[in-house]
This record gives sequence, structure tokens and C-alpha cells, in this order.
Amino acid sequence: MVQEVVIEAYNLDWIREFENEKKKISQVLPSNAIQIEHIGSTSIMGMPSKPILDIAVGVKNLDDADMFIEPLSTLGYEYVPKMDFPNRRFFRKGERKKGTHHLHVYEQSSDEWNNNLLFRNYLRSHPKQAEAYAELKKHLASIYVEDRATYTQMKAPFIQSIIELAQRS
Repeated sequence: MVQEVVIEAYNLDWIREFENEKKKISQVLPSNAIQIEHIGSTSIMGMPSKPILDIAVGVKNLDDADMFIEPLSTLGYEYVPKMDFPNRRFFRKGERKKGTHHLHVYEQSSDEWNNNLLFRNYLRSHPKQAEAYAELKKHLASIYVEDRATYTQMKAPFIQSIIELAQRS
């Protein structure tokens, strides 16, 4: 199955959708889910994005995520093991290859957690870099329209450069 890259103009509904989803998630997860954050492009005002809401849940211990499988399933999230990402637990809402929400569980002390927040926060406060990222995303989506994996891979150097800038700030 081809996994198309579809980039949409920024949608203010993404913020409202995150807030609604955060409320639902916090009601079903045990208290060891420390923090729930909106991450990814949909969390950056004005950023064109794939219409997939990325949500990060911070925990003290990643093994706690095993207790999330059943409660999150009541909200329509499916646990999807990702062996290539041992420092994350991944849940998808929506059909395979057509998910509407991606929920990532990280240890709150991990580089993955911190880097997601550094990237988001830096682009939120640096419009020129956010604009450059938006242009890169649109360009790559036009080239890799039927190859989401390569599209994602090709964004990685830019993302890493922003994280490094944010770490120095």
C-alpha cells in the first residue's frame, strides 16, 4: 500500500482537537502519565502539516506504557510495537496507514522527549526557521508524494539542526 504524503494548510482545529484529546487521555490514563504535550507540525501555529495529530505522553518509566494499552484502546488507540524505536511506545488512532492521531510515550528524562519539545518550542518562537521548515516540507512532499518514509528521512537533518540550535540557546 502506498503511503502518500499529504500536506495541508495549518488548521486552527488542530489546537482544539489536541485539547479535547488531552482531556480524554488524561481521564483514562493512570496518574503515572506525568505530562501530555502537543508535538509535531500540528502544534506549531501556521505550519502546514500532514493532518495527523502528534501527542507525546511523558512518564517516569517507559515500562509504565504497558498499562496504557487497554485504557487507550477505549479511546480508539491501537498499540503498534516499533522495534526500531526502543525508547518510545507508539499508539495510533485510525486505520493503518491512515491514522488521525499518533501518540508517543517517552520517558520524561529521555533525549526523545526533550528533543521533541525543544524542536517545537524553537520553531514556535523563531518564525524564519519555521518558514524554512514549512518550505522544506512542501518541497519534499512534492518529490516524495508516495513515499512517506523517505519524506520523513529527508527532513531529519533539518530537524536535527534545529534541535542543536535550541540546545545552544
